[in-house]
This record gives sequence, C-alpha cells and structure tokens, in this order.
Amino acid sequence: MPPKVKTVFFCTECGNETPKWAGQCPACRAWNTLVEQPAEQRKKPAARAPNRERNRPKPLSQIELTDELRFGTGMAELDRVLGGGAVQGSLVLVGGAPGIGKSTLMLQICDSLCRAATVLYVSGEESQRQIKLRAQRLKVGGERLYLLAETDLEEIVEAVHQLKPDVLIADSIQTLYNGDLTASPGSVTQVKDCTNTLMQLAKGEGLTVFVVGHVNKEGSIAGPKVLEHMVDCVLYFEGDAHNSYRILRAAKNRFGATNEIGVFDMGDAGLEEIPNPSEALLSGRPLDAPGSCVTCVMEGARPVLAEVQALMTRSGFGNPRRACNGYDYNRAMMLLAVLEKRGGLQLGGCDAYINVIGGLFLDEPAADLALLMSLASSFRDRPVPNDLAAVGEVGLTGELRAVHALGQRLSEIRRLGFTKCLIPSRTHEKLAEPEGLQLIRVRDIRQALAAIL
Repeated sequence: MPPKVKTVFFCTECGNETPKWAGQCPACRAWNTLVEQPAEQRKKPAARAPNRERNRPKPLSQIELTDELRFGTGMAELDRVLGGGAVQGSLVLVGGAPGIGKSTLMLQICDSLCRAATVLYVSGEESQRQIKLRAQRLKVGGERLYLLAETDLEEIVEAVHQLKPDVLIADSIQTLYNGDLTASPGSVTQVKDCTNTLMQLAKGEGLTVFVVGHVNKEGSIAGPKVLEHMVDCVLYFEGDAHNSYRILRAAKNRFGATNEIGVFDMGDAGLEEIPNPSEALLSGRPLDAPGSCVTCVMEGARPVLAEVQALMTRSGFGNPRRACNGYDYNRAMMLLAVLEKRGGLQLGGCDAYINVIGGLFLDEPAADLALLMSLASSFRDRPVPNDLAAVGEVGLTGELRAVHALGQRLSEIRRLGFTKCLIPSRTHEKLAEPEGLQLIRVRDIRQALAAIL
C-alpha cells in the first residue's frame, strides 16, 4: 500500500497555511478560501562554497544610494503609480483578469527600457515568434531586448546569470514551475516558490523584476493575493471588457503611495496614456438629462472628475430592485435611506439603478452629495444644471461634512468649464472662490435640494 501523501491547506486570499480544513481562514477571516495542496518535501540545500562571501549586517549610515536607484519606464502613467518610476532591485507584481492588457503593458515599456538597459522578457504562454509578431504590432523594437520562451525556473535563472539583464519580466507566474517540486504549475506551492526565487534574484543581484499574475473574479488558487506579502509593489489592472478604458491601481507599494491610479485607453496599437482622465471620462455627457451629476474625487494627488448617474422608477413588484455599478452597494443603500428620511422623498416603492461612467469605482465619501443629487434629480425628473458639480460627504442625519483637498478639487472643476459647485458650508480650509466658479454652500441635503432642484 503506497504511503499517504501529506497535505496542507492554503488560503487563496492571504496565503496562510494550516494543517486542517476550515470554513473560515483563521488569519484573514475570509470564508470558503482554503484549498488543499500536497505538502512538499524540499531537497536539502547545497553546502556553501568555501570562497563565497557571507552576507553580513551593515550600519544604515554605510549603505549608499546611487542616482540610478529609481528609473523611468517610459510611461508617465505607470511611473505615477509606481511612485515616480521603477526602483532598482524591486519585485513588482502586475495582476488582473486574463486579456485585460497586462502583457501589452509589459511589452510596451520594453521599448523605452531597452534603450538604456538590458531587458529579458520571459514568456511561458507564447512562443518567441508570437511575441515578435505582437511587438511589431505595438511598434516595439530594440537591440537590448531579449526574448525567452521558457517555463522551467532553473533554465530562467541560468539565462539570467548568463545574460545579466537589468530588467526581468516574467509572463506569467502561473506558467513557471520548479522541477524540485511535484506540484503542478499554477498551484499555490509552485507559484510561491517561483516568486521567492525571483525575489532572491532581485534583492541579491539588484535586478528589477516585473511578474505578471492572472486572477479571475472568483479568485484563482494561485492568484496574486497569495503573493502580495512577498513582493514590493502590487499593481492591479482593472477595466471592463466592453470599455476601452483601463485603470492601473497600486494595492501595495513599499516605495510610494498606494492611492495613485493611471488611466490608459486600449486600442489596436496597444495602450495609450490618458494624461487628463477627467476630460476623457466626461466626454459624451448628456446635457439637460435628469439623473446625472458630476463630482470630483481624489485619486492619490490627482483630482478626477466623474459622472454619477441614477435612475429611479416605480417598482412593479413588492420588493424594489436596487443595483450599483462603480459604487459601494451598502453605502448607496444607506444614502437612499438618508434621502428618504432627511430629504423628504418617498423612495420606498422605487427601483434604483446607480452607475459611474468610465469604469471608475468611487469609494470616497466626497461623492455622496453627487449621488444624492442624481437620485433626487431622477426621482423628480428635473435635470441638475449642466455647469454644476457637487462635492461633499453626507451623514446619517442629512448633514454635509467637509472633505480634504477641496481647493484642488475646485481648481480641477473650474478648469473643465464648470461655473457652480455645491459644497458643505463648513470646510477644513479657508477657501477663496476660484475666478469664474460660484460656490453654493449648504448645511444639509434639504438645503441642497432646495438650492438646485
């Protein structure tokens, strides 16, 4: 009788390992995320070479920083999300749904990187000829760009030692495998082991590594979630398959802020940067249409204008239907209750549909007032003035609370041609009305509805 294979359970959300299955992960408290994987018996590490120099601790004052510590990737939007450029010796994970444009982004930055550095592009999904055809379509070239179609981690490490590149791109981490492990490629064990090896390459040899990882809506077994604690930076590529806009968002960044975004437009010739996302997101906005209001949210240090749309209709059933796209469902339901209780609108028998244009997800409370104005506008069938924007947080008593960076938001609102802005009466900072922009200060939502609708 063959010996029983020892197994362990991994959490697909946080990567925690436990010997027994449970319905809830004991570390991150997520439900139904534990999957079973065989426990791997690693080979005994090789003996240290006698002439190898030991890695000893150094005082902080003796560690030198060179000017080449951070370098540009050739894409201003990507550099913004990374915190000013890629850091030498860092490990960056680029995650997202299959087909969203991760490989396109990585190949496009090679065109700029290979002008000043040696780049090794490793693909486990495409052959070298396929990558060449895609590079021609994207107009990517360069004598210092090397392609390698390989999935064996040992062969990749050997190629890195021979070529000694400055930048390594692994596309994707789910296709790589370590021959010392019996687990199949794409499993939690293989993905974590391969990422750990690439991390040692990055830290030990000063090599900048970009790793591509696929994740689906349900959260794949070997998704980027189990690798977030191992890498220096986690970038998520977001977007709708039916929309050409793509948003690159930093979920973790040891060398910069985590609330910056980069906006791209996916076309036939690859990804095109959108330096002014507010203007692009507001293009095609309908005029004099009830149920639409513009707000300004802060994405890092960048103010972005977004259009919030709402549709209120009488429900034909006992339970009204509520749906949200681009807005937190629970917060939207809370604001609906506030609008009915404090605003005096009878919304209990109405279906409510909420949508944020452009694929943005608004998780900032500053968008509360714009959502309430669009809901009330649709309910009363009266349009919000086309030259008006609304910024403010709404409390459960219907009061309007101040938001941060209001001066930057107002400057962006005025720059795009708006002449009126609905803001809370109390603010954290002393504001001077921007030239050509009228500030309408209100205390609660009743005053806001009376002033506009």
